[in-house]
Amino acid sequence: METIKDIWFEQGRIFMKTDGGSVYSRPLEAFPILKEASDEARKQYTIGRFGDDVRWEALDEDIHISSFYDTTEPDYKNEIARIFKRFPQLNVSEVARSIGINKSLLAKYIYGIKKPSESRKLQIKEALHVLGQELITV
Repeated sequence: METIKDIWFEQGRIFMKTDGGSVYSRPLEAFPILKEASDEARKQYTIGRFGDDVRWEALDEDIHISSFYDTTEPDYKNEIARIFKRFPQLNVSEVARSIGINKSLLAKYIYGIKKPSESRKLQIKEALHVLGQELITV
């Protein structure tokens, strides 16, 4: 099995080089915590002792080598992305909290890296509807 030898960032992507010389890359949208992190924070990582994972202690983020094998690219034309683009003042953390999911998961739905089930999509829309109703009463 390949092991991770190097990690670097450029042009909105994270790159990994393995001991076998293979280079893999993923869009930062696949790792929302890293996407939001500063360049300096991204440099503060350690490769696990077995060489199959990377840890950013200060960010509390871990990535396994298998995450680099996924080839999904962002799809900003999905329904959830369109909603959040239309209302940029929405706080992703608070919306995620209100429906009981992790902010990173909601961000992956917004970026189109992950596709929510129909029931999850309805749950997100309902949370936004409730927020809208609360705003009307202000």
